Amino acid sequence: MIGKLTGVVDSVGSDWVILDVGGVGYVVHCSSKTLSRLPNAGETARLSIETHVREDRIQLFGFMADLEREWFRLLNTVQGVGTKVALAILSTLDASDLATAIALQDKVAIARAQGVGPKVAARIAAELRDKAPLFADVDPGTARLAGEVAEAKGQTSPVRDAVSALVNLGYAAPQASAAVAAAARALDKDATTEKLIRGGLKELAKS
Repeated sequence: MIGKLTGVVDSVGSDWVILDVGGVGYVVHCSSKTLSRLPNAGETARLSIETHVREDRIQLFGFMADLEREWFRLLNTVQGVGTKVALAILSTLDASDLATAIALQDKVAIARAQGVGPKVAARIAAELRDKAPLFADVDPGTARLAGEVAEAKGQTSPVRDAVSALVNLGYAAPQASAAVAAAARALDKDATTEKLIRGGLKELAKS
């Protein structure tokens, strides 16, 4: 199995690069973000490689960092997500943004990737939820709160209503969830929606 390649960039396509390693040209499939970070043709590049062996072919997938490769592997464990969809997601969100989106259950952000519908985005967020905080710069309490808000589904609660109010004011759902999480930690556990909204706005003003 190939885990890493260092070679000269020969040519680049819409989702692949040919890397010349000692006179052998390897076709490596990459996300658009990885392709955009490659050096110019004729220059040396190093890619972390994920090798997929099938009965009829061997495919190489390349990444600028091991973390991106790890997310590619994780995405492929989700039903309905193949290599093409995984690359599309990593073309839209880098590893850090993807981890944050999953940790905060931001299915809208995940669904921005080409070929990812609401159902697949929801499945990705749900199945990888426990793994995302390991890779994201997100407070675990914030991630838990975001999950609780996502699971509320019609149930009235001060937390959910506070997040909804901030979203209605124009704040993105991840920022609103993070702000309310911070406010909730500073207030009593029985804090009202109004107090959470005020506290959330104060937190947002700090950023």
